[in-house]
Amino acid sequence: MPITKYLEKNAELYANDCALVELNPEEKETRRMTWKEFDLTQPEPDLPYRREISWRTFNEKANRCAHYLLERGVRKGDKVGILMMNCLEWLPIYFGILKTGALAVPLNFRYASDEIDYCLKLADISVLFFGPEFIGRLEAISEKIMNRRLLIYAGEGLTPSFAENYVMSVMNYSSENPEIEITDDDDGAIYFSSGTTGFPKAILHKHRSLMHAAAVEQKHHGQTKDDVFLCIPPLYHTGAKMHWFGSLISGSKAVLLRGTKPLTILKAASDEKCTIVWLLVPWAQDILDSLDRGDLKIEDFTLSQWRLMHIGAQPVPKKLIEDWKKYFPNHDYDTNYGLSESIGPGCVHLGIGNTHKIGAIGKAGWGWSVKIVDEKRNPVNKGDVGELAVKGPGVMTCYYKNPEATKEVLDDEGWLYTGDMAMEDPDGFIYLVDRKKDVIITGGENLYPVQIEDFLHKMEAVKDVAVIGLADKRLGEIAAAIIEVKQGYTCTEEDVNNFCLELPKYKRPRKIIFAPVLRNPTGKIEKPKLREMYRTEDPFASMMKD
Repeated sequence: MPITKYLEKNAELYANDCALVELNPEEKETRRMTWKEFDLTQPEPDLPYRREISWRTFNEKANRCAHYLLERGVRKGDKVGILMMNCLEWLPIYFGILKTGALAVPLNFRYASDEIDYCLKLADISVLFFGPEFIGRLEAISEKIMNRRLLIYAGEGLTPSFAENYVMSVMNYSSENPEIEITDDDDGAIYFSSGTTGFPKAILHKHRSLMHAAAVEQKHHGQTKDDVFLCIPPLYHTGAKMHWFGSLISGSKAVLLRGTKPLTILKAASDEKCTIVWLLVPWAQDILDSLDRGDLKIEDFTLSQWRLMHIGAQPVPKKLIEDWKKYFPNHDYDTNYGLSESIGPGCVHLGIGNTHKIGAIGKAGWGWSVKIVDEKRNPVNKGDVGELAVKGPGVMTCYYKNPEATKEVLDDEGWLYTGDMAMEDPDGFIYLVDRKKDVIITGGENLYPVQIEDFLHKMEAVKDVAVIGLADKRLGEIAAAIIEVKQGYTCTEEDVNNFCLELPKYKRPRKIIFAPVLRNPTGKIEKPKLREMYRTEDPFASMMKD
């Protein structure tokens, strides 16, 4: 059953119940128009930062979007892009695309003009919805991309000359279901890899993958009609959207929050009575730091209904969760592991109730199988490090138009080789060791940066840390620790070196750098960028000079 059927069911069963709320507390300018209130004869209204729609309205907007696209020639199998910040229009447009039988193709909001151009070509995108934040980037390449592409402006204010206005047009279309037949075996969406090692790859998924992601999320976290999910990460990413799919299945309310400051998050959770909040490591650490400093006080918020805090997208320091439980002892906790190639989070998860295993990513998720293999893809023994592979209904079909890259990671039996190094403990819980490409080989010894990062996170003054390999004439590579210090704390190189005396000598960082830790919008450390920023002179070039 395609995911669109859940939206239609909710519109029937919970027609007037709130489906989505949008909050923009950190924006300097409030949104001035909504589809409902758009009227050229009236002054542009100053609206509050909060907007909401019901399940019935959500479905009607998706149907109108579908009819709008069908009239413009969009057909089953076409690719329609979305380049928008999180907003109340995002998901109705996504579902409108799916209802036509076309593939939804979300784009990363951080893409520069050349990356947008690259992705449009790679995914064969014929129609692109975009928001006001992207006018300048698209204008720079408009002459290149307008040929055989329709650009649709889904924002407020004046429409760029190279685009068609969506807001003014869409209300003229039918709110009835377009009745396009869609099956689980039809292609449903293309998502892009994070692109941390160059230009992103296009990841093709069938509708079956989307449905499995929804079922996994609801199975893992038990969403009911009474839950309220606070969604902060960008919807273009599988992580945010697939977690929201749990709200879709249960017909429950979700809050799209544009803002990541500690006060913003806690106030949204309090005001909207949120029960489930998904955080990234930096946001959770910022909240803890604010509480530690006394900038925020828990008693100023209504948070007793908050039942689950979960984190994904990156390894989670054990100390962070231990500190979190001191402030929020009644919170359930879960961590999720996944990739866009496995339709986002859930192929491995810790599981509520397994806080005694904090530090692990968990066991195979609902409907998933996992194994850890050596370089010849043979299973390793428990306790040995190998590459994590996953298999299940959420595995991608392929890298679109890239059979060579597909063959490298996807075998004939459906196993997806993740590129993540992992180990399994005697109880069957899996621990991430590091990315295969991030392993540091120093003097013939393998160093796994995540293990060193977890150790350094125990330092009271450390807010964030990334360990990378830098070239070294004698050892080949050395471990360098980029350390971001908490506000109000001091930390010196001597402090770090003394703290690391507990580590085996070969695991101790040989270089300490105090600087911000770069992370992408989904919270992953951007190690290629950090390596480029801090790389030393080529050691072999040095040898030639000697």
